[in-house]
Amino acid sequence: MNELQQAYQTMGLPEHASKEEVEKRYMVLMRQERSRQKQQDAVRSTEAPGAETAREQTGNPDFETVTRAYRFILEYEDKVAAEQFNAQEYGKYKQMAGTAQKVDHFWRYYKFHVFGGIALIALIIYAVTLYIDHREEQARLASLPPVDLSVMYIGEFFMNSEDNKTSTEEQIETALLAQFPDWKRFKVNFTYVAMEAKDQMDMASQQKAMVMLATEKPDIYILDKGTFNWIAPQGAFLSMDDIASGRVKDAFQTNAAFKYKTEEDTAEHVYGIDISGSSLVKNIPVVGRDHFIIGIRATSDKSEKALAFIERFLAAK
Repeated sequence: MNELQQAYQTMGLPEHASKEEVEKRYMVLMRQERSRQKQQDAVRSTEAPGAETAREQTGNPDFETVTRAYRFILEYEDKVAAEQFNAQEYGKYKQMAGTAQKVDHFWRYYKFHVFGGIALIALIIYAVTLYIDHREEQARLASLPPVDLSVMYIGEFFMNSEDNKTSTEEQIETALLAQFPDWKRFKVNFTYVAMEAKDQMDMASQQKAMVMLATEKPDIYILDKGTFNWIAPQGAFLSMDDIASGRVKDAFQTNAAFKYKTEEDTAEHVYGIDISGSSLVKNIPVVGRDHFIIGIRATSDKSEKALAFIERFLAAK
C-alpha cells in the first residue's frame, strides 16, 4: 500500500475521494476528536492515575496522524492540479516548457519590480539630462554680456510676428536691441494676463501672472491700463514724480502720467508713464488692447538705465 492509499484509509475514505469529501471528512473527525477530548478530560478528573483513556480503549487513530494524512492528500491534489495546469499552459512549448514556465513565474511575481526599475532608470536619465542641460544653459548665459535691462511685458498683449521658430522673448529682445544699439543685452519676460476672467484659460493666466510677479524681479514693467491699476496699489513701482516734472518735461504729455495711491502712501504719485504714442513701440512685435505703460520696479538697482529707456521712448515721435 502506497502512502496516498494509506492516507485515504487513515481518514476512512475511498481512494481518490474528491477534495470536498476530504474536507468534510476532516471536519467530522475534528469534531469527534474534540468530543473525545472532552470525555477524556471528564474521565481523567474522576479516575485513578494510570487508568486507560476512552481513546486508547477504542483504538481510534491518533488525530495527529489524521491531520498528517489530510495534509498529504491536499498537497498531492495541489501538486496534480499544478502539473495539469503547467501541461496545459506550457505544454505547447515542448522542450522549452520549463524555461517558459520560469519566465512566466518571474514576470508574474516580479513585473512590478521590473516596472519600478525601468521607471527609476528613466528618472535617473531624466535627472542627468536635466542637469546637463542646466549646466549648458548656465555656461551659455555666462558667455553672454551682462544684462543692461530686464523687461517684463504683462497684460493683454499679443505677439505681432509670423516667426514661429524663435521664442517670443528672443524676438522682443532682438527688437529692443535694434532700438538701443549702444546696449548689449535685454532680458525679456512675456506674460499674458486677462483682467476679466471669462473662462478657465483667463483664470489660469491670472494665477500665472501672480506667480510671475512674486518670483520675477524685472527692472521695468510694461503694462496695459487694467494690469497697471491692479499692480500699482501694491507698492511695486518706483515713484517717478521727478521724471514727470524734470528730465523729460518737454516731451511729456499731460495725459501720459499715471498716478496712483498705494496701500502705504495715501498721496498720489506718478508710478507709470504711457509710451503708447512713441514710434518705437511700433518697432516692437507686441500689440495691446489699449495702453503701453512703463513702471520701474521699486527695488531695481538699474533705475538710471530704466529712466534712460523711458526717455528714449518718449523722445521718439
